Amino acid sequence: MTLLEDLQFRGLVNQVTDEEGLEQLLSKESVKLYCGFDPTGDSLHIGHLLTILTLRRFQLAGHKPFPLVGGATGLIGDPSGKKAERTLNEQSVVEGYSNKIKSQLMRFLDFDGENGATLVNNYDWIGSMTVIDFLRDVGKYFGLNYMLAKESVESRISSGISFTEFSYQILQSYDFYRLNKEEGVKVQIGGSDQWGNITAGLELIRRMTGAEEGDRPEAFGFTIPLVTKADGSKFGKTEGGAIWLDAEKTSPYEFYQFLLNTDDQDVIKFLKYFTFLSKEEIDELEAELRERPHERLPHRRLAEELTRFVHSEEALNQAKRISEALFGGGDLKQLSGEEVLQGFKDVPSYSVQEEEKGLIDLLVEAGISPSKRQAREDIKNGAIYINGDRCQEMTKSMDEEDKIGGQFTIIRRGKKKFYLIKY
Repeated sequence: MTLLEDLQFRGLVNQVTDEEGLEQLLSKESVKLYCGFDPTGDSLHIGHLLTILTLRRFQLAGHKPFPLVGGATGLIGDPSGKKAERTLNEQSVVEGYSNKIKSQLMRFLDFDGENGATLVNNYDWIGSMTVIDFLRDVGKYFGLNYMLAKESVESRISSGISFTEFSYQILQSYDFYRLNKEEGVKVQIGGSDQWGNITAGLELIRRMTGAEEGDRPEAFGFTIPLVTKADGSKFGKTEGGAIWLDAEKTSPYEFYQFLLNTDDQDVIKFLKYFTFLSKEEIDELEAELRERPHERLPHRRLAEELTRFVHSEEALNQAKRISEALFGGGDLKQLSGEEVLQGFKDVPSYSVQEEEKGLIDLLVEAGISPSKRQAREDIKNGAIYINGDRCQEMTKSMDEEDKIGGQFTIIRRGKKKFYLIKY
């Protein structure tokens, strides 16, 4: 398959300004392309991963990506897909976010070799523009009616949009023009909500290069679908918030479990979207899902491929060890202190100051059993487990042998109620 045919198979082609022309361009030269990432937070999330992976697919096919960090546009705010005005961040905050996002992008793309990626920041050219420069050199090419017709603006007219966010499409368009002129970038990709901004950029390139009305400059726009689940909800959101690419915000274990719990209706689509598995491998996994759905092989493969790509092989193995200990009957005592923290991040916890603590007192103080009488019954009935082992010893005191990594004890009451004791 050609690159575009592979992207079509994976369901990654949403809109293309000139698909035939782009196919011809990709077949005759190594094409430079870019995608922008505005630093609206200190980490990218799993929703951004689809555009990053699409850049990587182009790169693996011999093309050269220019990931762009929006150090300038991040100060403005993109109205696309938003129902209300964004809160503006201070420049120092945006600079900090920009640096973190740069370091994340550098993990996912190859920056060496002939078609190594080039990281750019639009603050480098927009930050030095004066208001007069902006209005005379760029703004004069944008008609008000043209801007008002863009969906990102039109959808906000009734609820209100500031001139600041209204001008966002001009700044993003100028990015495309600038990269086209200075670096020879011919393709911009983005999520489907970016279609209006991308086509505005193509129009600006046409006008600023003096092309006649109706003439197409050798530049193209390409959008990929926004990722939604079978129930129509947004992918990457949980009750605890977004699934981040930063291990400090979403641990590799949480990341792995999120993917492992993908709905059967979504898993094949997500394998196409997010992995580099071949069509043949995906077809085999689809057959496995039909014939042996209870084994969840596609789900495990999705979780493994993506956790390895985003975090590392070591982080994947760690996530699998925690999962096995929690859900597969593995030995909790084999976990490290760090793994305990990842796996039991959201369970109730209690800190103990004493070096040794009687189990009955601990059960009551930690809120595991409501009273000493109930604590004794729980122990007697075999409902209490210490680090996975059933304990029916009434006089039991917690000692060093009960501490995982010298820091934690995991107590389970019944089948599913876990508690983390910290020392």
